[in-house]
Amino acid sequence: MVGSVMAADLAADPAFLVTVADKRPEALEMAKTRAARMSGRAIETVAADLGDPASVTRLASGHDLVLGALSSKIGLQTLRAVIEAGKNYCDISFMAEDALSLSDLAKARGVTAVVDMGVAPGMSNLLAGYAARTLAPCENIEIYVGGLPKERRWPFQYKAGFSPADVIEEYTRPSRIVEHGVVVVRPALSEPELVDFPGVGTLEAFNTDGLRSLATPLKVPSMKEKTMRYPGHIELMRVFRETGLFRENAIAVPCATGNGMAQVRPLDVISTLMFPMWTYEEGEPDLTVMRVLADGVRDGKRARLVWDVLDELDPTTKFTSMARTTAFPCTIVARLIAAGKIGAKGVLAPEMIAEDWLVKHLLVELEKRGVGYRESHVGR
Repeated sequence: MVGSVMAADLAADPAFLVTVADKRPEALEMAKTRAARMSGRAIETVAADLGDPASVTRLASGHDLVLGALSSKIGLQTLRAVIEAGKNYCDISFMAEDALSLSDLAKARGVTAVVDMGVAPGMSNLLAGYAARTLAPCENIEIYVGGLPKERRWPFQYKAGFSPADVIEEYTRPSRIVEHGVVVVRPALSEPELVDFPGVGTLEAFNTDGLRSLATPLKVPSMKEKTMRYPGHIELMRVFRETGLFRENAIAVPCATGNGMAQVRPLDVISTLMFPMWTYEEGEPDLTVMRVLADGVRDGKRARLVWDVLDELDPTTKFTSMARTTAFPCTIVARLIAAGKIGAKGVLAPEMIAEDWLVKHLLVELEKRGVGYRESHVGR
């Protein structure tokens, strides 16, 4: 859903020859179609099992630059495989592990790898890092983000703009936030609050593990990220989780024939039933809503920096909002890596490259692609 838009954006640039790898024929066909729709330029495709690190290393070795749009479960091993190939990398995979643990290996191989470079994590981290540099001191950072169908439909009032399996991980993975300068852990889906977002209405926000790399390097005493959904979604997901439907461990259930027991994973059952209802139809409108705010002191006065995003499906390309807002930051940064404008070696999180010129460049390039960030600076 996102990788094909990344490929289409790069293919529109005559400076690049783009190859897309995936083991699913339908995914490769989608990438071809989307690239042709956006620019009329063709891309190459390769059928490959990207769950095999050796396959990733072989593929990466034949190219100058690699972009990753993979499931979180194979994000870290893919990052390592690309680094082993000695190739620069820009990635949107929401891996649970610490990607920065591979930074020394990347430096040793002369590789620049920017990870988590989507919308959130991604632009959220970049703007948070910029705020931490701009405010002296920066005392509080709050991130609210959500991908939603434009039309609410019972019973889920939700559809997945990226891997549904990764969405469920957001509902089960413990959430790290920062309180009084200390990283603390809260359950996912905890501490719900109502948020009014202009143009959308009232949404409910809950803790998810979105701070990731922000949690430790930024010396900001209070930080949190919350995911937003239409009201009612949190309670339904809590019920599913507490019932055990998100469990990965197999349980024994009677066979349909009545003979013996079968081992099944509850997660596989609910995924099979629910994911088709979480899938967007072609051209079905979606929304991306995000707010990044930071409080602190600027020029000796109390200040609040705020960035708001409200984005919708592109009616021309039919690219979903979540795909566009996630794909374009990655392709824009990938171009900077290719041009040698991000020259630092190692594994870099977005907040680590949040220099003034780069933030401005990203916001301008996103605006050109129809993704606008409304910025406001408020004295307090």
